[in-house]
Amino acid sequence: MQVFKFGGASVVNAEAVKNLVAIIQQAEKENLLIVVSAMGKMTNKLELLSNAYIFGQENTHDLLDEVKAYHFNILNDLFDNHNHPIFNDVANTFVEIEWLLEEEASDAPDYIYDQIVSIGEVVSTKIVAAYLNESNISAVWADARNFIKTDNTYREGQVDWEKTETEIKRNLVPLLKKNIVVTQGFIGSTSENFTTTLGREGSDYSAAIFCACLDATALTIWKDVPGVLNADPKWFDETERIPQLSYHDAIELTYYGATVIHPKTIKPLQNKNIPLYVKSFLHPTSEGTAINGINSELPVPSFIFKVNQVLISILPKDFSFIIEENLSDIFSLFHKHKVKVNTMLNSALSFSVSVDHEEEKINNLIQDLSILYKVKYNKGLELVTIRYYNQDTINRVTVNKDILLEVKSRHTCQIVMKDKSAIE
Repeated sequence: MQVFKFGGASVVNAEAVKNLVAIIQQAEKENLLIVVSAMGKMTNKLELLSNAYIFGQENTHDLLDEVKAYHFNILNDLFDNHNHPIFNDVANTFVEIEWLLEEEASDAPDYIYDQIVSIGEVVSTKIVAAYLNESNISAVWADARNFIKTDNTYREGQVDWEKTETEIKRNLVPLLKKNIVVTQGFIGSTSENFTTTLGREGSDYSAAIFCACLDATALTIWKDVPGVLNADPKWFDETERIPQLSYHDAIELTYYGATVIHPKTIKPLQNKNIPLYVKSFLHPTSEGTAINGINSELPVPSFIFKVNQVLISILPKDFSFIIEENLSDIFSLFHKHKVKVNTMLNSALSFSVSVDHEEEKINNLIQDLSILYKVKYNKGLELVTIRYYNQDTINRVTVNKDILLEVKSRHTCQIVMKDKSAIE
């Protein structure tokens, strides 16, 4: 039993879908589950549509027309017969959104978001499954919402593992014994059968959930990079592929912001000792990266950059110490406003954190914190995390930078910094 996961870049257009099919043609096809994301950057486009609908903007139907045109252009390039049933199937899927847009938005924004944005995965998988069959590869389309069961936390559904495993073993395993199965990443459903999503870039996590519940032999994530690199090519001209990573190091790197794998992906695989392979769909025969239970230090330091950071420093107004009660109160406010901490440093008199600059969330958080605490903050910062650092690696990233915060552990160094010319 194997699981393949293909992201948006691997199905961005008709040629990419044909390349996916070529990879499947060379693979062991028995007991193969294929998990597919929305095509290209379609999730971003559907987010725009969702926001336009929620805020009553006039361009909602124009945005939907753009979404439909994108997918039908791919269909036209893939299928010579424009009377193929897939055309009606995709058109009927978009009807669900058309019906929704006919009424004013009255439900909670996060609920609306999940109902609209999830369509990207549904449509992409219908197209991929149809084209596999067109290419003489027997494949069945399956709705992930029938298998992955969550609570009612829209936009970041929490998986009900017991129900999910029951549904997968009862209903998905029999399908896999007969055919390749194509299903969606990113989406699940509540006990009332309302669609939920698992958080942005959550398709990797979906694949790991399926793997764990199926007791799969391996998960392969197909990317547009040759494997896990020691740095993002956007930041470094020269990068190195890491041939093998331990589960522990992979969890650390994803936690600190490495974007090649979703942060929640590793733990379900580690729990079942299922190896993860990160491979290039552009060069499918290349080795890629293996992530498994073999504990070994990374052969090279790894760098993770996060930009558009806000450094928030919190101090008691009465000049008392930061004690456990303060920290409990502070963390409860971060949880309330759904602000995730990227790094933190606690001293006797202050507590400092670096967070992503999501303006509305940050403004509301600072407003609540300011009731009991004195709050200082700096915007427009960078956070660099170095795994297996030394002074040379620190010097490499801090040229012409002012360091506002530095946190070190045995293997990891995190630095919050700003260009010297940009310090306020």
